Amino acid sequence: MKAGFIGLGNVGGKLAGSLLRNGIPLWVHDLDTGLVADFVARGAVDGVSPAAMMRDCDVVITCLPSPAASAAVMAEMLPEMKPGKTWMEMSTTDADEILLLGAKVEAMGGVAVECPVSGGCHRADTGNISIFAGGPRSAVEAVMPLLKHLGRRILHTGDLGTASKLKVMTNYLATVHLVALCEALTTMKAVGLDLATAYEAIRISSGTSFVHETESQLILSGSRDVNFTMDLVMKDIGLFQKLAETGGVPLEMSPLLIEIMADGQRRYGPRAQSDRIIERLEDATGLKILADGFPTVLIDDEPEEEGYEILRPAPSAAAE
Repeated sequence: MKAGFIGLGNVGGKLAGSLLRNGIPLWVHDLDTGLVADFVARGAVDGVSPAAMMRDCDVVITCLPSPAASAAVMAEMLPEMKPGKTWMEMSTTDADEILLLGAKVEAMGGVAVECPVSGGCHRADTGNISIFAGGPRSAVEAVMPLLKHLGRRILHTGDLGTASKLKVMTNYLATVHLVALCEALTTMKAVGLDLATAYEAIRISSGTSFVHETESQLILSGSRDVNFTMDLVMKDIGLFQKLAETGGVPLEMSPLLIEIMADGQRRYGPRAQSDRIIERLEDATGLKILADGFPTVLIDDEPEEEGYEILRPAPSAAAE
């Protein structure tokens, strides 16, 4: 299976690297020609353009920063779409946009699958990230060999559009916990607790989470570089708020979270790392939320192995 990968940024470059490392014939494209040159030096083929890649490859994967970027790339690929071609969208994007682009792909005889990922750049780098796959069962099964190299845990979420909705939900939850952790750690510092001890107390308690066990370490080390920027956070939590409004759900935490992150952007810049949101509280209190012994970069030390599908429990008679 010839695979094309468009978008070699913080996440995309690591995902594409997993395909290359596992011997998948790989064509690549990015606006940054230096990123393309690096992949070519490691054995990939310069895809030249989205249109050429759709023409030359069986599957083209996109991992791009915004719905607008995905739409622009699809406009170039669409004339080359035909039966036997598959588009895999790994960007975190708007479910409505996925459905719109997916319909265009299907009208040309192609197949669309959405495959957003969750688990952080460090796990994307080792093929141990989780993947939500949305689309027809037959389409997901067809690309499963690629998915098993791209990630560790793969969940078929249902029809096209379901994976994108679940992805922005998980990013919303991660952002809620990031902001809550900032408040918790700052409060512990303010009342005289050792922050390394506070970290461990959270880690071994009901208050822990994936966000704590990763991002809290980067906050405490002072690195505050999780490879995820505030503009991307704002995109994702904005998409979650849109879903809530579409569903008529009167959220209370979500609008406040958007306000907090927007203030962080105003203070530190739209492309500031998301972990720098702790600095709002440091500025307000004069405290430094730092502790010795924490890493400045996250490294996934879980051995790489082929991914596997997570099977959903069968619905009970009561739920039907």
